[in-house]
Amino acid sequence: MGRPSTMSKAVARSPAPRKAAAEIDFGPLAGWIGFHLRMAQIASFQNFGRHARDIDLSPGRFAALTVIGRNPGISQTALSKSIGSDKSTLTPAIGSLVKRNLVRRTRTEQDRRTYRLTLTPAGEKMLRDLTDCARRHEDDLDAIVGPRERAQFLRTLRKIAEELG
Repeated sequence: MGRPSTMSKAVARSPAPRKAAAEIDFGPLAGWIGFHLRMAQIASFQNFGRHARDIDLSPGRFAALTVIGRNPGISQTALSKSIGSDKSTLTPAIGSLVKRNLVRRTRTEQDRRTYRLTLTPAGEKMLRDLTDCARRHEDDLDAIVGPRERAQFLRTLRKIAEELG
């Protein structure tokens, strides 16, 4: 399964009133890449959220706005595949973006079941604002990963996504 680890315990803080830190035994999770990828993703989303707190849009929706903005007229299916979101998750997210007047969804003439997505002017402004937040978030990540390790780290993450996705 996973590699053995000498770090099978980690310190965690209780969400209850501030009690003394308790040791949690994570067992094999402590040495599993998948567990740490998930924990890193959660921490990354939380940090992005702090940067974008006044904007009120999640990192996943930021990804959707970015891809739509860079690919006007993209279909919902192509968007779903490009950002790794399944239809049951993407459809309500797009509905929310449409309701907030950030995205325009239009049916195609060739296939009335297919929608094309474009940003509205409000969506373009939201994307600019969120991109500024994302740049600050990336600066935080760069400070952790380091400029020399960044390229290799990105290659490794892409390889994981490509080979397992």
